[in-house]
Amino acid sequence: MGRLRISRVIEREFWLLVHAGVRLERAAVAVGVSPKTGRRWFFEAGGMSPMDLGLPVSTRYLCLADREEIALLRAQRISMREIARRLGRAPSTISREIARNRRRAHPERYRPSSAQARAEAAARRPKVAKLAADHRLRDYVQDRLSGPSRLSPEQIQHRLVLDFPDDGDMRVSHETIYQSLYVQGRGALRRELTACLRTGRAVRRPRRRADARRRRLPPEVMISQRPAEVTDRAVPGHWEGDLILGAANGSAIGTLVERTTRFTMLLPLPGSHDAATVRDAIATTILTLPAHLRRTLTWDQGIEMLHYDQLRKATDLEIFFCDPHSPWQRGTNENTNGLLRQYLPKGSDLSVHSPADLADIADGLNARPRKTLAWKTPAEAMAELLSDHPVATTT
Repeated sequence: MGRLRISRVIEREFWLLVHAGVRLERAAVAVGVSPKTGRRWFFEAGGMSPMDLGLPVSTRYLCLADREEIALLRAQRISMREIARRLGRAPSTISREIARNRRRAHPERYRPSSAQARAEAAARRPKVAKLAADHRLRDYVQDRLSGPSRLSPEQIQHRLVLDFPDDGDMRVSHETIYQSLYVQGRGALRRELTACLRTGRAVRRPRRRADARRRRLPPEVMISQRPAEVTDRAVPGHWEGDLILGAANGSAIGTLVERTTRFTMLLPLPGSHDAATVRDAIATTILTLPAHLRRTLTWDQGIEMLHYDQLRKATDLEIFFCDPHSPWQRGTNENTNGLLRQYLPKGSDLSVHSPADLADIADGLNARPRKTLAWKTPAEAMAELLSDHPVATTT
């Protein structure tokens, strides 16, 4: 069996304390190891923490102790899979480590100190760009970019393999070429060569920003600002809404569910479910209710609610949005949508249902007794609320 290893998380905390100026002995005791172990870690690293060397203090990378253990276990003729198991690593990590650091004259030998030095040298930043360091490779790339054929970076990458099949130094990825053209500090290639690219752009434009589709909603309309009375369901008039989509998202039906009674109303969306259509459908339906039954509406951050502010002004309905990827914040509506799939199966064309069809489906769902309503139906619960305020507001 290999020697018992101390968690790398503990070793990481030790180095963080040392880097902050804490004495070795105190840092070791603070993380729960002996001062002797702390001194050994320090002197094995040559008095330099991974952060001083520009290395990330992370459990992702092999450290000197890992490499020493690899050498020791290999000397005992332990298999790579067993070494990986003892170190808590993938077998491929161990095999690549050994393959990278074998001695050419003696392939069976693996020297941990040399492997560690090579890893530290490779991890130091900043590095010289490959095209800046290799003049032959840079000239080849520039000639192909600006020559009569005006090859693209991807074409150059693959052409290098054909033109120099036995020269591993003549290799470069298309992304490296793009960065050398566009990224400041990696400008190994002449900036004017960007005009030779298909687009001819002087500034690189990403295909799509990570937040390109994310709408920036003001904090006052987020669900965290919703009144507390909505949560306990004691006060009626708070609704949750969503779209049910048909085959290939080509058709849709809107759903509105009242949180206290679970009463459901369906919104016909003939021909389109864009923001304007959804806005008008919600307004038309919700204004059939008295004012005390249209207090708030909670929706997800779908683009169909782009005109939420216009809807709020037209109906006096306060509108709130769930956090991204949090359907449980509209739990009543999600459950109701699941029940509706009995009538509106996934993958079906929802445009075939007329407003009368949707009214029948809603009536059927509202006529189901609910355990949470003491076996009353949503229709009966809503009728009780309407009887208290019989006059509807239709402005």
